[in-house]
Amino acid sequence: MSVNIDDIEMEEAPTYAPSLPVPNVQEMVKMNPLEVPTKYVRNEEEMEKVNYMPQLSSEIPVIDFTLLSNGSMEELLKLEIACKEWGFFQVVNHGLQKELIQRMRNVSDEFFNLPIEEKEKYAMPSNDIQGYGHAYVVSEEQTLDWSDSLILMIYPKRYRKLQFWPKTPHGFNEIIEAYSSEVKRVGEELLSSLSLIMGLEKHALFGMHKELLQCSRVNYYPTCNTPDQVLGLSSHSDTGTITILMQDDDVPGLEIRNKGNWVPVIPISDALVVNVGDVIEILSNGKYKSVEHRAVTNKNKRRTSHASFLIPRDDVEIEPFDHMIDAENTKIYQKVKFGDYLRQSMKRKMEGKTHIDVAKIKEQLIEEQIKENA
Repeated sequence: MSVNIDDIEMEEAPTYAPSLPVPNVQEMVKMNPLEVPTKYVRNEEEMEKVNYMPQLSSEIPVIDFTLLSNGSMEELLKLEIACKEWGFFQVVNHGLQKELIQRMRNVSDEFFNLPIEEKEKYAMPSNDIQGYGHAYVVSEEQTLDWSDSLILMIYPKRYRKLQFWPKTPHGFNEIIEAYSSEVKRVGEELLSSLSLIMGLEKHALFGMHKELLQCSRVNYYPTCNTPDQVLGLSSHSDTGTITILMQDDDVPGLEIRNKGNWVPVIPISDALVVNVGDVIEILSNGKYKSVEHRAVTNKNKRRTSHASFLIPRDDVEIEPFDHMIDAENTKIYQKVKFGDYLRQSMKRKMEGKTHIDVAKIKEQLIEEQIKENA
């Protein structure tokens, strides 16, 4: 079924945050594959090579979606441990057809292989992040990421800005529609399970969102001649509720922070990678933490990833649930309106978890800073 602008009841879609225009990395590599401009080069401290712990990759939890959906208490306990100790997990048996996954990968590759003139028909505007380009570029001085992106709002349909939905390659819109619909199904079921481990009714989180918003970001990481000096995506945590990511099966690149170390998330064929966002951290009063993650590059192979962000409506107010606060767990976060929190985060460069400080109660923030400086 094709996406027709006449079939969608349009509403003024929200804008999120401006991003400064920067060079297209894929085109840079085409013109000179050996050159890495200084604007992309990071020092050894930023790369944190000494904290690289690939041997921990096998410990990242794997959740069986079918068992979880069928009410398995063992799988629910695995989910709680994953959210508490890792903030990340991989999901298998999720029901997405292999053919659909492959079609999504193929059509994304076809889009990024189009001539730059064609891709720039969908370039991000100066005041928002929907479209083709780069997000989170807020300063002329900041070090840039070695990647290009296509960002689209998927749900609700009335928020779609269809002028940024590529008309080529043929079938792109239909495939992203089908893929995103399936990811939404998985996301809604995961929210139900998260509600249960947080001591809530099954549909409590879904209801709290008022309306579940879903945004898609396809990231393209070109090869890099000096991969040890650049990052495909800077270290950050996600501001939303959960993120569902599809990686390439054969090219690792995602790394997550665990107990101060960087751990690569080795792809499992056709699995989805899920991570907890800031919304869950705030609601759980820090019990389930959104975790820093980043993307590294590769000298010989380009990499593509498909991230789906599930977030609340702008007007939803988030703060720790009362039952997450007691004498041993004092309240860490204040009430924030999600739309305000999201936009404040997007107006600064991606820099670990520093953006979440705006939601912290001032006394808690000061106490943390004293401990860090001790």
